[in-house]
Amino acid sequence: MEEKRIHNFNAGPAALPFEVLNEVQESFLNFKGSGMSITEISHRSKWFDDVINDAILRTKRLLGLDDKFHVLFIQGGASMQFCMVPMNFLPAGKSADYVNTGTWSTKAIKEARLQGKSVNVAASSEDKNFSYIPKDLFLDPGAAFVHITSNNTIKGTQWAKFPDTAGVPMIADMSSDFMSRPFNADPFGMFYAGAQKNIGPAGVCMAVVRKDMLERIPEGVSPMLSYQTYVKDNSMYNTPPCFAIYMVSLVLKWLEETVGGLEKMEKRNIEKGEKIYSLIDKSGFYQGTAQKDSRSLMNVTFRLPSEDLEKKFIQEALGNDMGGLKGHRSVGGCRASIYNATSLETVEALCDFMKTFEKKNG
Repeated sequence: MEEKRIHNFNAGPAALPFEVLNEVQESFLNFKGSGMSITEISHRSKWFDDVINDAILRTKRLLGLDDKFHVLFIQGGASMQFCMVPMNFLPAGKSADYVNTGTWSTKAIKEARLQGKSVNVAASSEDKNFSYIPKDLFLDPGAAFVHITSNNTIKGTQWAKFPDTAGVPMIADMSSDFMSRPFNADPFGMFYAGAQKNIGPAGVCMAVVRKDMLERIPEGVSPMLSYQTYVKDNSMYNTPPCFAIYMVSLVLKWLEETVGGLEKMEKRNIEKGEKIYSLIDKSGFYQGTAQKDSRSLMNVTFRLPSEDLEKKFIQEALGNDMGGLKGHRSVGGCRASIYNATSLETVEALCDFMKTFEKKNG
């Protein structure tokens, strides 16, 4: 009997490609003829070597990365990177530029300062409740790095074009739009992403580090908090989250072989975003919360005329098999997260529901 599935708009953990879930189900009890589940095999086995190396190679192919980049898998989510980045790359006597575009940027800045590091907030959109991406950045040419958050899940904003940092390495938290579009990796000293939004289940963070950045890591950093450890041991200094990495490898396979690469993925995401934003813009009932030139193609945030109507909208949406539309608890409202695995059909179903709801309640 086929299990019921709903239209999933959760912000993370989020929807995964159905083809991937099917493949996991089929291979779960007997992985590659091993007689064991993927959750039971040793991380020191050839089976897992093949899994992690496949994920690394697919990442490099999808992003067009050459050998100057290392692909690493680290536990602790993107939040762990907020402390690891300054610990590894921000030496005493130097300062780093951070652009503050919302909750996760704010947390990254706080973590650096907790270590007594010097942080320059080069730009912030806090003056308008983080509803836009700043255009004027006051960058320090001598900064150790420039840190940005490429997409802001809570506020629904996204960098459409990455800033020119004039040779200063960029470091980006790409958790919620990683692998959603192609980009030039060369200006980045590092980028990282918690898997649970676009490339897999919760439990692992992918970090891509440029080789020259490793030379900056000071002595005395705890092995588990040093990127050199993950490079040296191929992310297996200790037992990694094997199942999560396996799922990431399958999602990357789907992106590469089923979708056909990041250019095609980006076209899909643009089409999905345009459908919802077009409806919002034509409506006097729904109001988007992000400025138009800063809108996210991953997280569509909007409000209704009253909080009571928002509660009714979320409840009735769930009754129509649409889950995860409640806005983040810190801001309220509504949010439709339409990551890579969210289909056009799911977006169209939401748009139809939104039209119907407006007619009944507008």
